[in-house]
Amino acid sequence: MKIVVSPDPILNKVAEPCEVGDKSLKRLAREMAKAMYATNGVGIAAPQVGVSKRLIVVDCDDEDYGKDPLILVNPVIEDAWGEEVTAGEGCLSCPGVNIPITRKPWVRVSYFDLDGEEWEIESDGLLGRCLQHEIDHLNGITLFESVAPELRLKALAAYDKAREAGARPGDVDFELDR
Repeated sequence: MKIVVSPDPILNKVAEPCEVGDKSLKRLAREMAKAMYATNGVGIAAPQVGVSKRLIVVDCDDEDYGKDPLILVNPVIEDAWGEEVTAGEGCLSCPGVNIPITRKPWVRVSYFDLDGEEWEIESDGLLGRCLQHEIDHLNGITLFESVAPELRLKALAAYDKAREAGARPGDVDFELDR
């Protein structure tokens, strides 16, 4: 499964809701996880593999990395709170750059699992940030729309340089001097 990179138009399109309980989502989620792990990612959204569906796969567990991905069907941010935190974020669809993004530290997300059961998750730290990042993808928002406006042109210029230097999905802070 190939990862779609910016500026592909699918990345700026609002993804369609999934049919809850659709059995084909299991295969899609499995293939997405495989692509995510192959590029050392911690999250991936269906639009990042060219599928306009509201499905994300995340695995932020450093201790058991690659063993138990969390799969969220039709995830919705119900609440986000706390004093905003700015931290660098990379993205499989924007290879080669790490961009400072400001987000709330805590998030509560409702979603369905692959069997159609409804769940809710509350998190902070890397998982909280990852959930917000991947749900942004479902809403057609990439890192370039998430960055502060005064940094957008600088981020786009850095991305262009990284791509010219051969950055691939999974590369963050690509060596531009090569």
